[in-house]
Amino acid sequence: MSPGDRKAVIDIFNFYIENSFAAYPEKPVPYEFYNTFLDMCQGFPNGTIRNESGEVLGFGMLRPYSPIPTFSITAEATYFVRQGHTGQGLGTILLEYLIDGGRKMGINSILASVSSLNDGSMRFHARHGFVECGKLRNVGRKQGQVFDVLYYQRVL
Repeated sequence: MSPGDRKAVIDIFNFYIENSFAAYPEKPVPYEFYNTFLDMCQGFPNGTIRNESGEVLGFGMLRPYSPIPTFSITAEATYFVRQGHTGQGLGTILLEYLIDGGRKMGINSILASVSSLNDGSMRFHARHGFVECGKLRNVGRKQGQVFDVLYYQRVL
């Protein structure tokens, strides 16, 4: 992900904030939030996926699971695909890119945090070798709905 991807990435993220439980914030984030993404994934694999004309169709990143060095072999993944382009394999391409980059840097476990109200993400992770490894019950509330956070893990 580069500074020039700011608007496209935040627009994709904000769509999921406003229309789903895939992104946790309750309200859209400003374009400056992109700096938070860049800080979170610094030194870890990250990228965008584009169509032939260069339009950003999705983004993904790994970030540290914990700042404690003991956990440096574990990363947490985040990825989103632009509305209207899901179901076309773009999420799989992003995930494979992140897994490959994670392996190259010595990551051996990738975690994904998924809302219990996001059936599509639960199915996606199960199809791609992730197993549910934990559930935090009733820890989130968005749009007046309380939800669990499920953790999925893929050991590389």
